[in-house]
Amino acid sequence: MPRSFTLLILFLFVVIPRGIGQIRIAYYDLDRLYDTSASLFYDDTDYTPQGRNRWNNERYSHKIRQVAAVIDTMQVEVMALYGVENEQVVRDLAMTLEGDYTYLHQTLNALDGMDFALLYKADKLEVLRSTAKRSLLTIEALIAGDTVAMVLGVDPRFVRLEMQEQRDEHPTRPMVVAGRIASIDPTPYGLIDRLAAPARRGHGNRIRNGGWQMRDRIFTPPVSTTSEGAVYVQSTMIDPHSGEPLPTYRSGRYVGGIGRYLPVWCRFR
Repeated sequence: MPRSFTLLILFLFVVIPRGIGQIRIAYYDLDRLYDTSASLFYDDTDYTPQGRNRWNNERYSHKIRQVAAVIDTMQVEVMALYGVENEQVVRDLAMTLEGDYTYLHQTLNALDGMDFALLYKADKLEVLRSTAKRSLLTIEALIAGDTVAMVLGVDPRFVRLEMQEQRDEHPTRPMVVAGRIASIDPTPYGLIDRLAAPARRGHGNRIRNGGWQMRDRIFTPPVSTTSEGAVYVQSTMIDPHSGEPLPTYRSGRYVGGIGRYLPVWCRFR
């Protein structure tokens, strides 16, 4: 049995429990969810019907349905997404969801066209304002009467600068940080890495060098949740032969999976 599959058994079937007075926050890298139209602002020709990946409406719609099924099953109140090309992609996803989510999208003007988006339950979270910067999105939101800063990022250098700026301007404001931030130490900012403990036990949300790696993390204040975070996974997200997350493409060949990364989540009070 492959080592990756053996580790996966430890956390394969995850049930996300509800908590009184809490909301559940997740982060999910969708591994390049492009639409099928060529962009005027960056080169996405590989993800067009005539491009190298033969990315057509059938394949696009299939991935939209797969992602929507995962989000509906997770039933979290706030889902931060990375790897969506534009607002139309987010709108298509929101319309496919069975759950009643409001969405926020903001263009990052990245060279690969990838953006952040936020799906959320409007009765649990109210977006006050949002700001897109290089490779990150900062959202000021109202949760249960408290103003919370949410920072989503994929470049630790810029995320660290934004975290410091938030602390300098609002020293006591609760902050939630999510994304590709494993190299950041959250303690100087008064935060805790909710995926650190599962990572030490060998859990992860992607396969790297033959083993699981916790690439994506969620930081929260130390008293904001009652338990550590976790990776969410369903059997449909996993290659039954290798036990690894099933990608959309493998070595340039379409295999029809959701992507190389699994979502991570935690509870936030």
